[in-house]
Amino acid sequence: TSLSIWGWGSLGLVLFLVTFGPFAIFYFAFYILCFVGGGFVVTLLFGKSNSEKYLEQCEHSFLPCTSVGIPKCIEEMKREARPIKIDRRLTGANIIDEPLQQVIQFSLRDYVQYWYYTLSDDESFLLEIRQALQYALVQFSARSKETDWQPYFTTRLVDDFGTHLRVFRKAQQRIAEKGDQMKDQAEELVDTFFEVEVEMEKEVCRDLVCTSPKDEEGFLRDLCEVLLYILLPPGDFQNKIMRYFVREILSRGILLPLINQLSDPDYINQYVIWMIRDSNCNYEAFMNIIKLSDNIGELEAVKDKASEELQYLRSLDTAGDDINTIKNQINSLLYVIKVCDSRIQRLQSGKEIDTVKLAANFGKLCTVPLDHILVDNVALQFFMDYMQQTGGQAHLFFWMTVEGYRVTAQQQLEVLQSRQKDGKHQTNQTKGLLRAAAFGVYEQYLSEKASPRVNIDDNLVAKLAETLNHEDPTPEIFDDIQRKVYELMLRDERFYPSFKQNVLYVRMLAELDMLKDPSFRGSDDGEGESFNGSPTSSINLSLDDLSNVPSDETVQLHAYISDTVYADSDPYAVAGVCNDHGKTYALYAITVHRRNPNSEEMWKTYRRYSDFHDFHMRITEQFENLANILKLPGKKTFNNMDREFLEKRKKDLNAYLQLLLNPEMMKASPALAHYVYDFLENKAYSKGKGDFARKMDTFVNPLRNSMRNVSNAVKSIPDSLAEGMTKMSDNMGKMSERLGQDIKQSFFKVPPLIQKTYSDPDHCRVAAPIDDNVDDNIPLRVMLLLMDEVFDLKERNQWLRRNIKNLLQQLIRATYGDTINRKIVDHVDWMTSPEQVADAVKRFRDAFWPNGILAETVPRRDKAIRMRTRVAGKTKLLEVMPDELKHIIGAETTRKGILRVFEMFQHSQLNKRMVYVFLERFLETLFPQNKFPELFNKLHSRSKQMQRYKQRLHSTQAPSLQKR
Repeated sequence: TSLSIWGWGSLGLVLFLVTFGPFAIFYFAFYILCFVGGGFVVTLLFGKSNSEKYLEQCEHSFLPCTSVGIPKCIEEMKREARPIKIDRRLTGANIIDEPLQQVIQFSLRDYVQYWYYTLSDDESFLLEIRQALQYALVQFSARSKETDWQPYFTTRLVDDFGTHLRVFRKAQQRIAEKGDQMKDQAEELVDTFFEVEVEMEKEVCRDLVCTSPKDEEGFLRDLCEVLLYILLPPGDFQNKIMRYFVREILSRGILLPLINQLSDPDYINQYVIWMIRDSNCNYEAFMNIIKLSDNIGELEAVKDKASEELQYLRSLDTAGDDINTIKNQINSLLYVIKVCDSRIQRLQSGKEIDTVKLAANFGKLCTVPLDHILVDNVALQFFMDYMQQTGGQAHLFFWMTVEGYRVTAQQQLEVLQSRQKDGKHQTNQTKGLLRAAAFGVYEQYLSEKASPRVNIDDNLVAKLAETLNHEDPTPEIFDDIQRKVYELMLRDERFYPSFKQNVLYVRMLAELDMLKDPSFRGSDDGEGESFNGSPTSSINLSLDDLSNVPSDETVQLHAYISDTVYADSDPYAVAGVCNDHGKTYALYAITVHRRNPNSEEMWKTYRRYSDFHDFHMRITEQFENLANILKLPGKKTFNNMDREFLEKRKKDLNAYLQLLLNPEMMKASPALAHYVYDFLENKAYSKGKGDFARKMDTFVNPLRNSMRNVSNAVKSIPDSLAEGMTKMSDNMGKMSERLGQDIKQSFFKVPPLIQKTYSDPDHCRVAAPIDDNVDDNIPLRVMLLLMDEVFDLKERNQWLRRNIKNLLQQLIRATYGDTINRKIVDHVDWMTSPEQVADAVKRFRDAFWPNGILAETVPRRDKAIRMRTRVAGKTKLLEVMPDELKHIIGAETTRKGILRVFEMFQHSQLNKRMVYVFLERFLETLFPQNKFPELFNKLHSRSKQMQRYKQRLHSTQAPSLQKR
């Protein structure tokens, strides 16, 4: 059967191929495919037509009717879009509205339009965003007009800056206590700073916002959303798309770049240099910065630049007079390079030298007479601290009290005499009160009940008691005992002689700027050259060397002014008429010869007439007898650059120098040698007090040297001593009221002694009231607060702080009187005036869109350039500090305070913290009813430092709670 099937099949296939050919099978397959495809197409077309008919039937029969609103919306969209009218008025002041409109336009153009037009051509969305921004600005302007900005600018801003500086100072102190345990000091400083912040603020810490870019962006987004909620109408705020767009534009397009720029240390340094661009850099200030720098990057940057300049100068082909100038410049650069190398080696080795300790062990220090210490505010505070340590404060306070009593009694008697001439008789009352004051001094220091008691000859004390009981008091009644007390302090080994061997004496010299850094002597600098081209062995004499020159004739000093060369030149190259930034002045070259038994030295130094004048004023203040002997050539207002006049002045100054250097003159005033040597030393002359300060000294001299010392010293006396002085001050207050003299109130109305209440500065803000009678005086409050924090006065002798407070009060009263608060309020009104606001908006516009084009991201400057900018900024700040400030609080304190403030601005994270604090206070002032403080606490609640602080606080409180 199978064979038959295959046989018939094969036969049929052969017959098919014979009949139709070999390609018949392909035709057959094609016919079948066409048949199947045609059937599929017919079925598809038929099914589509039937489906459409069915769906149409279902729509009309089952679905509800179409809403009327949808066709209307479609018709509305098909119509031509109507233009939206935007009111361009924002603040009501056209000078502000115009730049603000440009800022809005540029923001939309550069942050929205460039991508929006790729999606749609419909501008209604852009116009709505613009309208929402303008509405927010209108609301913001209205709130600003209703806000009193005077407390913000005069109180909150200053308090926040002072708090920031206090936190930074405490962080530095903690790091100093840790010593060399840190690996990265900058990172450690930032962490320690925020630890101190949370301890001070208690409820908030901004570490995440300032150190984490992601958290910072989130904080700004949340803040901008809150502001939009306040400023936008509810309908616009509910529009999430538009709200998010506006939020991103404000946070990431405007606020974040602005905050980054304001917190950039390099930007701040450049701004500082620009602010004091009119001040000329001083060589001595520059070298002090190099010697005090603890940043190796700064030193290497300065060294590299000096090496580059050195190569350039050595490549010059010069001859004649120019070669001397080039040599001086080369010597200066070599000295800078050597100092930088020495400082870098010391920092890398970790062998940092404390100048005060080194000077204390060096053994060769300036000698400051006791009588100068007692009349100098800066020196007196160190001597007072030492006397309190040794238990001799009663002697010092007695001497100061008697000084005040003498001056005040003289004034009282003079007033009494003038009143008697006018027919007014108060003799008995005045003398009675003077006797009460004298008895108060006696009971306070000399009686058997006095504690502590001034130990003096009993015969003198008995004689004084008898005089007080039987004679009328005179201003000189205590002179004999005061002289004995002075001799006791001068010669007793416990007091002044031991004080000169104490570290407080060295610190006093540093504050008086009479302590040179001895670490740059000997092998550190070798036989190098000084920065102005003179050999070190000739002119690099320290003040110690000059001040300890013996007074005999074994050391001789001669000086004369050489010929004047009339040319515009470098002041340290030649002498003559110099032009410095458009200011022309005469410069005199002084050739100085110093002869020792074994050597002879010579150098040149250069001084202006103003230097001679300042020097003359300084020595005549210290040595009154010189005023009748030394006569300085007078000033000339017009034609003072005339050749003949300058020649005549040179001869007169030469005669002045010869008379000053006369051996008899030096013998008569041994202490004069220190001032002369300092003036003739080859360095930039450091002027003393300016004319204005001298006039102020003349105005308040009795207060500064006597009465103020008494009233302030009383506050430093222990309780047992204070009670008697308080009684005496009450009696004197009655007499001063009767006489009605303001000058008497400064001594007789001594405030009652108030015990110093201790408050840990680590755990409090500076916003606490400074003093009862200070808060109402805006400038005094601001100045005292800043001086407290910048120069750390609260940690030092309280007598000095009260001295400064009294001096500031006198200065403000003498300068402005009672109108100073009004002037400050007027200045705040001027700062918030439309003109100033418009100017600020224009500066913002020009900074972000110069010439109407979005500013490109400024490339980060090279590290070496940034380091040299830091050095230049510190040098400028030290140079611009007035010498009067150094005389008030001390040179070393001034230098450390200024450098501390500058160092605070060298950390971008800390700068951001200060910017955000200012921004928060600004919003709290602008929206007082919106509970912004609570909001900021919540926004900063994720702070790691805050969580650690709460854990520590909880762990310390848990044991006490368990005991309860």
